[in-house]
Amino acid sequence: MEPDISEPEPSLFERIKRKIIGAPKDVNEPSIFHKLSLIPILAWIGLGADGLSSSSYGPEEAFRTLGSHTYLAVFIALATAFTVIIISYSYTRIIEHFPHGGGGYIVATHTISKDAGVISGCALLVDYMLTITVSLVSCGDAIFSFLPLPFQKYKLIFVGFLIVLLVVLNLRGVKESVTLLAPIFVIFIITHILLIGSGIFSHIGEVKPLVIEMKGNLQTGLASVGFVGLMAIFLRAFSMGAGTYTGIEAVSNGMQIMREPKVQTGKRTMVYLATSLAITAGGLLVCYLLFRIKPEEGRTLNAILSEQVFAHWPFGGILALITILTEGALLTVAAQTGFIDGPRVMSNMAIDSWLPRRFASLSERLTMQDGVILMGLAAFILLLYTHGSITALVIMYSINVFVTFSLSQLGMVRFFLHNREKDKKWKQHIVIHIVGLILCLTILTVTVYEKFGEGGWVTIVITSMVIGLCYLIRAHYRKVRLGVKKLEEVLSDIPDSEPFNNDPVDPKEMTAILLVSGYNGFGLHTLLSIVRYFPDVYKNYIFLSVAEIDSGSFKGVAEIEALKESVKNDLMKYVKVTRHHGFPADCRTIVGTDVVDEASDLVEATVKEFPRSTVFTGKLVFRHENPFQRILHNETAHSIQRRLQWNGIPTVILPIRVDV
Repeated sequence: MEPDISEPEPSLFERIKRKIIGAPKDVNEPSIFHKLSLIPILAWIGLGADGLSSSSYGPEEAFRTLGSHTYLAVFIALATAFTVIIISYSYTRIIEHFPHGGGGYIVATHTISKDAGVISGCALLVDYMLTITVSLVSCGDAIFSFLPLPFQKYKLIFVGFLIVLLVVLNLRGVKESVTLLAPIFVIFIITHILLIGSGIFSHIGEVKPLVIEMKGNLQTGLASVGFVGLMAIFLRAFSMGAGTYTGIEAVSNGMQIMREPKVQTGKRTMVYLATSLAITAGGLLVCYLLFRIKPEEGRTLNAILSEQVFAHWPFGGILALITILTEGALLTVAAQTGFIDGPRVMSNMAIDSWLPRRFASLSERLTMQDGVILMGLAAFILLLYTHGSITALVIMYSINVFVTFSLSQLGMVRFFLHNREKDKKWKQHIVIHIVGLILCLTILTVTVYEKFGEGGWVTIVITSMVIGLCYLIRAHYRKVRLGVKKLEEVLSDIPDSEPFNNDPVDPKEMTAILLVSGYNGFGLHTLLSIVRYFPDVYKNYIFLSVAEIDSGSFKGVAEIEALKESVKNDLMKYVKVTRHHGFPADCRTIVGTDVVDEASDLVEATVKEFPRSTVFTGKLVFRHENPFQRILHNETAHSIQRRLQWNGIPTVILPIRVDV
C-alpha cells in the first residue's frame, strides 16, 4: 500500500500569512531578478531615504547645540555639505571596486582583516537597529508637533505600530515596500524644495546686513571665548549633527538589489543621495539662521520654520502641515534602510560564520525573514529603553556609523596602496579616502568624547557585546567544521569492498533515500551507518539534496546555475563512492529557498518512483548540548521528519557525534 502523500489543507495561520505577506515567489522564473531589482529612482527612495530623512534631526541637533552662537550655522552648513560630498564620493569608489555589495563589512574584511570586518559589521548592525528607531521616533515627534501636548503620551504606541507595519511590509518584499512608500518621498522632495527655496530667496535682500551682523558676532565670540573656544563650540555642534551623515553607506551595502548594470545604478543613486542631502541639510541650517528660529517645547525646528515660511502663503497653514507630515512619513520610509541593509549585513556575516547561518536564508518571498524580524525586535527594545527620546537615540546613533566610515576609508587607502602598480590613477583616488578618513576620525573622536558620558557608552557596550557574541559563534562553527573534517578524513580512507557497480537502480527493490548537503563527512557517515546498521536490507541508494538559494547565491542567473552545478557534482561523488562499494546508486536535486519544503517535496516525488523506501538524514549530536548550540544548528532534520512521517513516509534520523 502506497503512502498517502497528498498535500494537507493549509492551516488558518498559513491562510492568514498568505493574505498578509503574499504568495511564494518562484526562484526559477527567468525574469525574477529583473522584477525584484531597483532602478536608480527606487533605490534612491529605498536606500537614500535614510540619508535624506536625517535632515529632519541632524541639522536641528547641530543648531540647538550652538546655543547663542547661531551665527556659526553658516559654517556648519558649509562643513555639512562638504562632508556629505566627500563621504559620498568615496563610497562611489567602494561601489566600483566592491560591486556585489556588503559595504563597510566587505571592505574592512578584504582590505584590512577579518577582525576589522567583524567590528565594522557589528557597528553597522547596531547602527541599522538605531536607524529604524531614530527614524520612527523622529516621525512621531514630527507628527505629534501639530497635536496638543496631552496627545504626547500616545507617541510610543504610535511608533511601536509603525515598527510592526514595516516588518510586515518588508516580509512581503523590498521592492513592494519601496514602491508603496514612493509617493511619500516625492511629496517630501516637492515640499522641501518650496520650504528651503522660499526661505532663502525671501531673504535675498537681507544678505548684506546679515553678513555684517555675522562678522560682528564672530568678533564678539572671539573676544569672549577665543579662537580655541569658538572652534570647540563649532566642533561640538558639528559632531552633534553627525546623524546627518548616517545612511550614506546604505547604497554600497545594498548593491545586490540594484538593476543591471549594478555599478552604474549604484553610482547614479549615490549622486541623487549626495545632492539631495547636501542641499537639504545645508539649506535648513541657513533657514534656521535667517528666520532666527528659537526652540519650543514639544515642537521641532522644522515645524516652527515651515509655519513661518508659509505664514503668508494661500493655504499656508495646510502647506506647513503637509510639509511636516511628509517629513514624518519620510522618516518611516527611511526606517526601510534598516530593514533592507541590516539583514543584508547579517547575511554576509552569517555566510562567514560570524552569525547563525539561518540569517543567510531567504524566505519563500525571497526576503531575509529572520533578519527582518530581528531588526524589528531590536528596534522595539531600543524604543522602550529610551522611552522614545530622540535626543537619547541620536546620542547613541551617530557613533557607530563613523566607526564603519573610518574603517572603510582606511580599508580603501590600503586597497589603493596595495594596487598602486595596477592602477595608474591610484594617487588621484587615494586622496579622497585620506581626506575622508581624517574627517571621519575627527567626527568620531569628538562624538565619542562629547557623547560618551551622556549615553554614548551604551552604544559602545552593546556593540562590544555583539562583537563578543560573533567571536563565540565563529569559534563554535570552527570547532564543528574541524570535527566534521576529521570524520571525513577517516571515512575517505575506507577501501572499496566491491567492484564498481554499473547496474541501474531498480524501483522494485528496497531503497535508502539519503538527504545530504554537500559532499562531506556528515553525508559519508550517514551512508556508512546505513550499510553498517541495516546490512543487506537496501539494494538501492538515492541521494537527494536541495540547492538552497540564500543571500550569497541570490545575485543573478549565473550564480544560481553555478550553485546547481556544484550540488549536482557533490551528489555524483556520493553516487560514485556508493557504486565503488557495490551498490546501485543515483541522485536527485531541487532548487529552492526553504530546505524543509523543498526537501520534503523532493522526497515525496522520489517515493512515488521508489515505493519501497526509507528516508535517512543525519543530525549533529554534541556531548553536552545547550540552547546556544540549538540556535546555531537548526532543527531541519526533525522538521523534515515530522512532515514526511505525517504523510506516511518512514524517516530515520541518524546521530552524528561531534566532540565539541
